Amino acid sequence: MSSSASNRSEHPPTTPRRGLLWRVGGWCARHPVVVIVGWLLVLAGVQAANRTVGGTYSDDFSLPGSQSQHGRDVLQAHEPSAGGTSAQVVLHDDQPLTDFQSQVNQAVTSLQHLPHVLSAQDPLPPSGQSAPPGGPLSSDGRTAYITVRFDANPSTFGSDYLPQVDTAVAPLRQAGVQVEYGGPLGELARPAPDDRVSELIGFAVAVLVLLVGFGSVIAAGLPLVSALVAVVVGLGLLGLLAALTTFATVAPTLATMIGLGVGIDYALFLLTRHRQNLMDGADPATAAGHAVATSGRAVLISGCTVVIALAGLSVSGIAFMAKLGLAAGVTVVTAVCGALTLLPAMMGLIGRRMDRFTVRAPVAEGTGADEASATGMWHRYARRVEHRPWWYLAAGLATVAVLAVPLPSIQLGHIDDGADPVSFTDRRAFDLMSAAFGPGSNGPLTVVVDQTTVPAADRPALASSVQQALTNVPNAASTAPLQTSGDGDVLFTTVTPAQVPQDRATTDLVGHLTDTVLPDAARGTSAATYVTGTTAAQVDFLDLVASRLLPIIAVVVALAFLIILLVFRAPLVALKAAVLNLVSIAASYGVLVAVFQWGWGGPALGVAGKVPIESYVPMMMFAIVFGLSMDYEVFLLSRVHERWLLTGDSRGSVAHALETTARVIGCAALIMVSVFAAFIVSDNVVIKMMGLGLAVSVLIDATVVRLLMVPAAMTLLGGAAWWTPRWMDRMLPHIDTEGTEGTEGTEGTEGTEGTDTGGAGTAPPSQGS
Repeated sequence: MSSSASNRSEHPPTTPRRGLLWRVGGWCARHPVVVIVGWLLVLAGVQAANRTVGGTYSDDFSLPGSQSQHGRDVLQAHEPSAGGTSAQVVLHDDQPLTDFQSQVNQAVTSLQHLPHVLSAQDPLPPSGQSAPPGGPLSSDGRTAYITVRFDANPSTFGSDYLPQVDTAVAPLRQAGVQVEYGGPLGELARPAPDDRVSELIGFAVAVLVLLVGFGSVIAAGLPLVSALVAVVVGLGLLGLLAALTTFATVAPTLATMIGLGVGIDYALFLLTRHRQNLMDGADPATAAGHAVATSGRAVLISGCTVVIALAGLSVSGIAFMAKLGLAAGVTVVTAVCGALTLLPAMMGLIGRRMDRFTVRAPVAEGTGADEASATGMWHRYARRVEHRPWWYLAAGLATVAVLAVPLPSIQLGHIDDGADPVSFTDRRAFDLMSAAFGPGSNGPLTVVVDQTTVPAADRPALASSVQQALTNVPNAASTAPLQTSGDGDVLFTTVTPAQVPQDRATTDLVGHLTDTVLPDAARGTSAATYVTGTTAAQVDFLDLVASRLLPIIAVVVALAFLIILLVFRAPLVALKAAVLNLVSIAASYGVLVAVFQWGWGGPALGVAGKVPIESYVPMMMFAIVFGLSMDYEVFLLSRVHERWLLTGDSRGSVAHALETTARVIGCAALIMVSVFAAFIVSDNVVIKMMGLGLAVSVLIDATVVRLLMVPAAMTLLGGAAWWTPRWMDRMLPHIDTEGTEGTEGTEGTEGTEGTDTGGAGTAPPSQGS
């Protein structure tokens, strides 16, 4: 008999101490009707409250303290009609628009009287006069734009504001003129996000995976029901939070994506342990309590890891990013609560009828397979890794290195309206403006010079210097003549970029104006200079995000390292987890660059042309993926650690862990990949980017990292993987991930989890004690 088998015989599997989680799981299983009705009441109450007082979602990139925000504030204070947030109402007809003079005048007048409107510019010249070049009327007279300035971002006004705008321009549409809304007003007019198709695709794939992977129809349905209820409750809570503060329009979609992914995963891990307990002869309530006390602990720790990683976004100091993290965190919390309470209740209600309807022979976790008799595919695979760990580790590193090749050329930016579907009014407005006035007309820049403290005698020279400096600026198509505010304290003008807002040349133009051209023009005076407008604010946001990305990465990696260290009390295991997650995320970034920025497959995904990587996507992806990857890390390492404590056989423990968890981790990862990838069908390019990036990240993590690199690394580390310095062992608290600490009825394994191993490679005391 092998030593591992002998140890297993000497120290049989233990029963977890009946602590709080056991009692919660058992109580929910014994009182299923109470728990299920309670969840349904919470769901109905939250949704009713959300419909009554819930808030709305909008994109507001205002950055208090940024130079663009300062410029906007200065302009609005001294020349309110030229300040605020501007948007275009674009007009086009096959006939000259001067033929519709009365309808245009009527529309402009109506727009001026709308709430929140500071000014509306008539694009047509007075009757009998010709339009000046470079104005809001195209040279052929068939395209024009009304510049409307609002006291706030119109995308925050709510859906009831758009009908008022439609009414104002109705005379033009009745006359047959094409009217489209550009800029922030076009964002308000976008169709409400509809994620039902993505959700249906994700659910359909999840059902198929669960049926094929586990054979039971009922077992396939329970994780889906639990996750769906938890996500709907989470979205209702998010809507109530949106009444208190502004969340981005992508927030509910992101929350749905993450909530469904982790909700199905968590429920699946609990359900497989529960079904194995049933197969081992436990009654349903005991099986549910045992599942919550064991796998439920890992779910709780994994959920906390995801939430902590998302909370790390607040380190950026950018409210927009922190709120996206909060939005995703809400559904993660409800998913954990659903897995720990609603799922045990449904498992208790089903009882032993779990496998009444099957499509194949039901299978579960397989925890009963011992080391001596294990002959499964994953066990054999782990043994092959054990014999050639360097080869498998090198293969994994080579794979992620190839995928990460595009990463150094990453271009962060803000995706403009030109990437939207042609069914969106802002895309049609974008195309009309580009054709008639040049691509840069979609992102005009407003230059502001505050000369309040400049003596009156010096102001003419300052104005001349600024006007001269703005002549022939690289990447600028045109510059309008300088204007002076009514009080004479502010100079302002419009600079039109030569390229579209998302182009790197436009970003460079904003930086060149802000850092060089305007400061040089105002040198020797006390004037303050700014570049403002929607495009300038987006560039400021990009610069801020780029400057905070590395600190965010450092914080999230440090938090993840600390969590793994606290859970497993093994610094080498924690370091290995952090490093491997970094390389897998780098590979997923490389795929995003190739698909969207290089255009390799972007058109097939419904993206018009090449686009930059949205500035906040890498930061969001890093926090989310790092948190999610810890799920599989915790579940796999928990099994390795549990087996190592029992046998002291480090290599055999890796094989055993793969044998017992590979099916469930593989199915869980495939489900999460399908949930994320389903959102690629969204009309929102940022959602497409997030969906693809998260799907690729999970796929790489579940295959290359979990199947190649982790087993190889753990094999190479051997017993040293679980080494803990004595001083660290005394400092770290004891956290029991699988409910094995303080176990009942087995002398020799009790309390082994926190035992000081004393050095690298030292076997746990239970071996041969």
